[in-house]
Amino acid sequence: MRIMIVAPPWLPVPPPAYGGTETVLDGLARGLMAAGQDVLLYTTGESTCPVERSWVFERAIGVGLGGAAAEIRHVVHAYAAAHEVDVVHDHTLIGPLYSERFPRLPVVTTNHGPFESDLIDLYRIVADRVPIIAISHHQASTAGDVPIAAVIHHGVDPAEFPVGDGTGGYALFLGRMNPGKGAHVAARLAQQAGIGLKIAGKCHEQLEIDYVESVIKPLLGADIEYLGEVDHATKLDLLGGATMLLNPISWPEPFGMVMIEALACGTPVVTTPYGAAPEIVGDGVTGFVCDDEPALLAAMGRIGEIDRRRCRAAVEGHFSRRRMVDEHIALYRRVVSGAS
Repeated sequence: MRIMIVAPPWLPVPPPAYGGTETVLDGLARGLMAAGQDVLLYTTGESTCPVERSWVFERAIGVGLGGAAAEIRHVVHAYAAAHEVDVVHDHTLIGPLYSERFPRLPVVTTNHGPFESDLIDLYRIVADRVPIIAISHHQASTAGDVPIAAVIHHGVDPAEFPVGDGTGGYALFLGRMNPGKGAHVAARLAQQAGIGLKIAGKCHEQLEIDYVESVIKPLLGADIEYLGEVDHATKLDLLGGATMLLNPISWPEPFGMVMIEALACGTPVVTTPYGAAPEIVGDGVTGFVCDDEPALLAAMGRIGEIDRRRCRAAVEGHFSRRRMVDEHIALYRRVVSGAS
């Protein structure tokens, strides 16, 4: 099949640092090509994903910096480039609406965010002609009357994540510097447990900047260190050396790539039961899923019970890029044949 992936215009594919959706799309495009599919990635000009690419914006717009007009222009040019493709996998918001102009072109879309009130109407409008992919069973359960064509968990290529020994002597928090991600909770827990914590995360938007200045910096000390945003190589080093990933989220996160990246490096995850976390972390097997801070603190003391080899095996067994790619190809074929 010839498959066109339409990425959002906000970040390049792959992203230079933080960028969950763009990281997933880079892996999907590479995996589809490795599986023998013909892939066209519509992205931005600075993208480096090694598949055929096309774009209208030479440089990425930037998260939170571009408006609807920029995405509309990106989408219009993307569909104009959709020559002789068998299926379009659209990861923008506007694209599935615009695709109505191309009734003979099979289109699927993935919702990478919550099915919240300002998005649910959009997906309800397009669902009768654009199959919708959810990225976790929890996310799908919040879709209400919007039909979900498939639940496809994200995946990574284990070969790209070296297994670490976890002997760095620190716990790790990795993610956006947003209160709902829980870096402040991780710092508080590390202080109580008497272990070091390294905090690495994106801090670009005003909410993130204010959170770091007013909440995180007062918690920093000799054993609590804020590294800022890190590149991919540094991220791998941090994950491999960490005794555990602390992921005390307090919002229904639709997936959580950082958790499978940690597991791929053999690093167990201590998290809360919000969103997709219980689908990713096997409680007592690849980490601990805890209801409150006392339980999180107790779990940190039991992290030595987790076999790092089982963490890696969980990724090889289910959260692999190959499994993700195979499930997408199966859906594409259903859509192209008119069966979905």
